[in-house]
Amino acid sequence: MLNVPTLWTVFVVNFLALGLIWAYVTRSYPKFAAARFWMASAFVGAAGAMTALARLFVSSPVPLLLGAAGIIAASCFAAMGIQRFYDRPVSWRLMGGTGALSLAGVVLFKVGFDHMQLRMLSYTIGQALPLVLALHLLLSPPVGRVSPGAKLSGIVIVIIIAIFLVRTVGNLLGYDFSAVAAGQNHAVMVLGLLFLSMTLNFGFLLMAMDRLRGEVADLALLDDLTGVANRRHLLQRLSEECARSERSGEPFSLLVIDLDGFKTINDTYGHAAGDDCLRHFTLMAQTRLRPGDMLARTGGDEFCIVLPSSSLREAAAIARRVLEVCRQDAAACTAKEIPIAIPIAISIGVAEWDRGIGQFPDRLIAHADHALYAAKKNGKNDFAVYDPAPPLSPEAIAPAETKRTFA
Repeated sequence: MLNVPTLWTVFVVNFLALGLIWAYVTRSYPKFAAARFWMASAFVGAAGAMTALARLFVSSPVPLLLGAAGIIAASCFAAMGIQRFYDRPVSWRLMGGTGALSLAGVVLFKVGFDHMQLRMLSYTIGQALPLVLALHLLLSPPVGRVSPGAKLSGIVIVIIIAIFLVRTVGNLLGYDFSAVAAGQNHAVMVLGLLFLSMTLNFGFLLMAMDRLRGEVADLALLDDLTGVANRRHLLQRLSEECARSERSGEPFSLLVIDLDGFKTINDTYGHAAGDDCLRHFTLMAQTRLRPGDMLARTGGDEFCIVLPSSSLREAAAIARRVLEVCRQDAAACTAKEIPIAIPIAISIGVAEWDRGIGQFPDRLIAHADHALYAAKKNGKNDFAVYDPAPPLSPEAIAPAETKRTFA
């Protein structure tokens, strides 16, 4: 025979343990806001269950009402944690209003006039509705895939709601699931909810681990100074694009960019000013890129831009736009009486993938570098495209210096 008070005691201990785990996560990762709500859910749920247990020793309805308030609040905090996890605004008014109305129904049908079925209906709505409102975020997130932890949490919430429905229907049909000291029906219900609450929090932990692992992976692929992709991410993306072009035959292009005179900026104004220039160039360049294009900093004052599904002519047009925005910015900086900003000049080399490159991105980088050297040889603050076609005569312009074809 299952002992209901013992099960509720285990329920309290379990929620306190989960609260301590979430408190540790909150302290270790203070920017992970969802953990604070899930910590509150665990501690408030434990307090509510502990207060409900006091009904065994006190004849007053106060412990029952306070316990119900704690459990309802725990459901609201759990739902708000899901909203915060997906960067949605937390619905304090909606959750607070739902909890208050539900608790008002519990009070009315306990203190006003005792009606167990309607009291349990109000209690169930307060527990289930917040979870129902957050369920779609778990099973159909606004951005990205459904993570294993989110899928597990969503399934558990569906099962919990199903149990709430069974409890409500059972109460309406005359079966008493409400009393803490009731028989086996309530004991089985408490045991099931205890297991599901542990599983739900395990799902939340998996969601947190997946998010934190993703953030660490992102940091490994981002440049600390500018926030754009780093060299590792660039090589990874180039390998993917080369493999895709090898399969489909559709070309893509690469821009290699170097900031002209960057060493002089560092020597004259200091490294802090140089860092500002790099960040400023990043912002300017991104305004001229298309969705799907990738800007990467490969080191020092060197950048690359990957242009998927772009021909050499299209890449030259984008290079011209990036070059023009830098020229306009430099002219604006020079016109200022007080040189708060430092003018930036760039040279760009443009290359297109072809069958000879295959799945070797270093060959494409070498072609773009060759064009970059030609742009610098032409006087800097310019761009050049790489053309593998041989010259028609010894007097012809070098292959990498054919920028005028597209200028």
